[in-house]
Amino acid sequence: MGSLYTKLIKTSTMASSAEIKQFIKDAIAKDKVVVFSKSYCPYCTTAKNVFEKVKQPIKVYELNERDDGDAIQSNLAEITGFRTVPQVFINGNCVGGGSDVKALYDSGKLEPMLIG
Repeated sequence: MGSLYTKLIKTSTMASSAEIKQFIKDAIAKDKVVVFSKSYCPYCTTAKNVFEKVKQPIKVYELNERDDGDAIQSNLAEITGFRTVPQVFINGNCVGGGSDVKALYDSGKLEPMLIG
């Protein structure tokens, strides 16, 4: 990946479920595009590559590189209804995973979501 996304790694003590949910809420509110990812996941790579193609900066949280990654993934499952990664948020709304982002791009629906 180029310089269009910021990779955030956090190694901290485990937080409570309420703190994790607040972290997720704050993260998706702070940036236009947020990707909760795992560095080795091909679907995550697909999603990140789509945003690279459209030159959209994204904030990436690599869950496998964080001490609290499993807790974040469990809390994301409670919020979104699915546990798989990536979980992609645009303007605070979950748009799905890698295949979903690629389908939005292929259909021409992704770029209008990024305007504004």
